[in-house]
Amino acid sequence: MKIVSTPDNLQVLHEDNHIIVVNKRVGDIVQGDQTGDMPLSDIVKLYLKKKYNKPGEVFLGVVHRLDRPTSGLVVFAKTSKALTRLNESFKNRETQKTYWAVIKNAPPKVEDTLEHFLVRNPKNNTSKAHKKEVPNSKKAKLSYRMFHQLKTYSALEIDLHTGRHHQIRCQLAAVGCPIKGDLKYGADRSNPDGGIHLHARKLTFVHPVTKESLTITAPTPEDVIWNEVSN
Repeated sequence: MKIVSTPDNLQVLHEDNHIIVVNKRVGDIVQGDQTGDMPLSDIVKLYLKKKYNKPGEVFLGVVHRLDRPTSGLVVFAKTSKALTRLNESFKNRETQKTYWAVIKNAPPKVEDTLEHFLVRNPKNNTSKAHKKEVPNSKKAKLSYRMFHQLKTYSALEIDLHTGRHHQIRCQLAAVGCPIKGDLKYGADRSNPDGGIHLHARKLTFVHPVTKESLTITAPTPEDVIWNEVSN
């Protein structure tokens, strides 16, 4: 059964006066879209309002996003000062993002760096990977390391060097390793919860106010495959 986040079951990984980091569930949308479903940003606002018994509007700034079928950690700013500084930090790629992915087929190498040129198609909300630069393409680069082998799947730890639309999904599919459940990029069947096995596992960044280095890790969702990978 799919569990969606609510103010009562929100998985808070870190909170202080300036930021709050939550573990996004599959199916949560970070910001409002045309579906009209309540976004995670509003759920976090309600959580803060209830927790601190705040009257009136709660300030919450969205710093970055994750695709709806993806799980993992998302950082929100609780003050405008924190939002401005975090936006700058993420824009300048002063953060280190690590993802876990469960893929079909073993990758070409146990560890490698992939470079492609991606072209986004807004009509069907996908990106296409090219080996060489083509018109309107953006360079995409990631490094991966296979850390677990299952019977029909492999688990990768991925470090992003660029931040492109659907980058991990698109680049892995381009080397014949679509992510489990990702019908949009070549998986042969969907997951029961409608999500994909891509998880924003770890984030290292400089706190926007205290300036200390923070590393936060998000537990994987509860399912048979993630449980096996995590142990």
